[in-house]
Amino acid sequence: MFTYRSLNPATEELIQTYPEIGWEEAVQRAQEARKTFASWRETPFSWRRELFLKLASLLREEKPRLSSVMTEEMGKPITQAEAEVEKCALGCTYYAENAEAFLKEEVIATDAARSYVRYDPLGVVLAIMPWNFPLWQVLRCSVPAIMAGNTVLLKPAPNVPGCATAISGLFHRAGFPPNLLQPLFCSNDVTARLIDGPTVQGVTLTGSDRAGSQVGMIAGRSLKKMVMELGGSDPLIILDDANLSQCIPVALRSRMLNTGQSCIASKRFVLMKGIAKEFEKKFVDAVERQKMGDPMDRSVDLGPLAREDLVENLIRQVEESVKKGAKCLTGGERPKRKGYFYLPTVLKEVENGMAVFDEETFGPVAALTIVKDEEEAVAIANRTPYGLGASLWTRDVRKAELLARKIDAGSVFINGMTRSDPRLPFGGIKRSGFGRELSWAGLREFTNFKTVWIA
Repeated sequence: MFTYRSLNPATEELIQTYPEIGWEEAVQRAQEARKTFASWRETPFSWRRELFLKLASLLREEKPRLSSVMTEEMGKPITQAEAEVEKCALGCTYYAENAEAFLKEEVIATDAARSYVRYDPLGVVLAIMPWNFPLWQVLRCSVPAIMAGNTVLLKPAPNVPGCATAISGLFHRAGFPPNLLQPLFCSNDVTARLIDGPTVQGVTLTGSDRAGSQVGMIAGRSLKKMVMELGGSDPLIILDDANLSQCIPVALRSRMLNTGQSCIASKRFVLMKGIAKEFEKKFVDAVERQKMGDPMDRSVDLGPLAREDLVENLIRQVEESVKKGAKCLTGGERPKRKGYFYLPTVLKEVENGMAVFDEETFGPVAALTIVKDEEEAVAIANRTPYGLGASLWTRDVRKAELLARKIDAGSVFINGMTRSDPRLPFGGIKRSGFGRELSWAGLREFTNFKTVWIA
């Protein structure tokens, strides 16, 4: 059985297949991870620090190879793949330098002679990871979990097994203990049984809200600790006094980065009436200048989507929205060429009830909605089942901070691009999930907040 297949989305050529493991082998690997946990949790932070600094060094040394694997396997433009590798190295360095302080015992004054809180690791964490940032999202969850003393079983998306194999190899070469991070090329049924079993103590998933609901039901039944980083339909709000010369390049990058395949991309553009016409013209001009083509070409801005079904779903969302009254300003179709490409697209007069407003669009499609005032802008921004991130543009920063309080999202970026940063907690609310990754918050997610009280 070859469910795990590397297929080049730019050429539709098969790169390699990977055999799927069954239940017995999955259990064996989980037990190995549990045995490794017993010793790893006792290792000093100084050793963990050196290992992660070595991992960061290897990531930078191997950047050309790792970037090529990503680009060939899921179509990410090569310059963006290189930036992803650099971000992974940064994340490793950040936790190497800060984890010990974040996990230090916290003394709390009570009527005891001494009372404090410890942060002890939980055990084996199962990480169910997506394909769109196949290195960063794996390391974003696994580095803090491992630094805290846990071990990780990695179930990658079936279309990026080469990236998962590369990550596992880097951990081995950096000198980490065997079985500390193991990729599992297994079925969803095997994954569900692992979650339900006694060995796995925590589950972290990055993916769609549908996948989150399914995994959440299983983990909830077993009372397992969960972190869910799910989909998003992030608004980018532009007030009348916004600086468009600064806003438009960021808006373009936010929507088109990774060919639009990002949960935290700006997808719904909420424009105040006074600035809408100027933004629309300049933004469409910028979109039409984007170069689409071979993602290995360093001059290319947009590569293919990662899979055929993603193109088909994007076509459906755009066509249904146009039928309901949305106007297509540019793009709106699949180019006549080999590969899973879709032209960068801008739709205007988008309203609630249209697919590109109500659903998450995972591809290079921007939806423009005009509002009369700030109150309506916030209402439109919040009119979504998702709540991952938001971006707000205005010259009046104090006003922006007041509006940010009213926006239902895990993060609000004022005059900047919504993104993840190792120094800041990352995650969402509503159908965008719960729990946090990164910063001190992500480091403590898979720990036991243990109170110690001494008479």
